[in-house]
Amino acid sequence: MIWLKRVLLGLAGLLFAGWLALVVYAYWPTGITEVPARSLADPDDKFVSVDGLELRYHTWGEPGPGKPAAVLLHGFGNSLQSFRLLAPLLTTHYYVVAVDMPGYGLSAKPADFDYRNPHQAQMIKNFIRALGLKNVVIGGHSLGGAIAFRVALDNPDVIGLVVMNPGIISTGVPPIARYIFFPMQRIQAKLFGDPEFRANFLRRSFIDPSIVTDEVVRNLSLTSRSEGYMSGMTSLMGQYSDADEVPMLPQLEVPSLIVWGAQDRGKPAGEFEQLRALLPNNTAVLVAGSGHYVQEEAPAETAEAMNAFVQRVMPATP
Repeated sequence: MIWLKRVLLGLAGLLFAGWLALVVYAYWPTGITEVPARSLADPDDKFVSVDGLELRYHTWGEPGPGKPAAVLLHGFGNSLQSFRLLAPLLTTHYYVVAVDMPGYGLSAKPADFDYRNPHQAQMIKNFIRALGLKNVVIGGHSLGGAIAFRVALDNPDVIGLVVMNPGIISTGVPPIARYIFFPMQRIQAKLFGDPEFRANFLRRSFIDPSIVTDEVVRNLSLTSRSEGYMSGMTSLMGQYSDADEVPMLPQLEVPSLIVWGAQDRGKPAGEFEQLRALLPNNTAVLVAGSGHYVQEEAPAETAEAMNAFVQRVMPATP
């Protein structure tokens, strides 16, 4: 049995060497210097402190009587820039606010933060209160859709919910992700911090990859250049969250709108119909020729659905 022991020791040595190589790669300098987020901001960007964390947000249009506030939440790995095409088309009917959630964009990225959906939703509730917003239509894309749903539950500030290809029935994250071990979280964070890797990742998700322009790539690079990115994203990557909002769907009391890109490559077939059946009091719009990023691939169709939705949440008075 000496030969077996030698084989096992050899295999153990190879595994250890492989793991050590991963650690070295994970901590090898990226060449990206992290700088304060405000130094990367555009002139129109705004910042607010919520529970001790600085969050970046952007507004379009002006508030007014009878005009709800549309608060928009981006998906995983993205930022408020994912609404750059949609937001200007909503300003006739909404005062539009898009925010970088903690861990993303130019918002704070603490390593010791709880990045799971329930806590992110509470942060957004507090963000809404910090801005003094009322009559809120909370909207979200992908992961942001699941968080938006949680924000809408039992919330007197919210009068409607809009979800765009949301991660409610499924997250689109493979179940094996929950078993990722050190240092893979840091390696994932490192890869997502590479603008070209992120750009290629996005191009595979779009039906029309030409939408991922140089400007989009530049905006993606801001996240990884902002202070705290590597430690914060490493922590975020380690907090895998299942899609566990489904049991709560019947609790929603406000009107809802589902906007769904029909050619979403990352969602199981039939998920749109499942969500239609489970989400109470919904209007559903299926957008042909669009994939997962429906608000970017079909901003006009998404805006048309959201602008019509105003009549459900704030009916015109005679």
